[in-house]
Amino acid sequence: MAKNPTSAALSRRERQIMDVLYKLGRASVAEVLDKLDGKQHYSTVRAQLRVLEEKGHLRHEEDGSKYVYLPVIPREEARRSALSHLMDTFFDGSTEKLVGALLGEEGSKISSEELERLVKLIEKNKKEKQP
Repeated sequence: MAKNPTSAALSRRERQIMDVLYKLGRASVAEVLDKLDGKQHYSTVRAQLRVLEEKGHLRHEEDGSKYVYLPVIPREEARRSALSHLMDTFFDGSTEKLVGALLGEEGSKISSEELERLVKLIEKNKKEKQP
């Protein structure tokens, strides 16, 4: 039985495979293998896809003699879940600590335009929270 996909942590390679599938929408083992960097064996990628399916992140459909894999949950939902896990694990569940870390040392990489968009998002969020 597949686990809840939002609760199963992914390895680096599993995240890369999921990224390929989100970009392509659906793909065979060979198509995933073609998009991955580094040297991977067909059987290794096939096994990783099977693990991702067991974890509940993917499902497959038969297309002739091959399996085609599709993500189970929308990318945005997976993104929110991963961010929540990151925030809980490294920032004590604090949005403020997470944003503070982004704006700290790495803050110099954020452009003025990005900062302005963040300010607008914060202002919009504050207005939506007011009674």
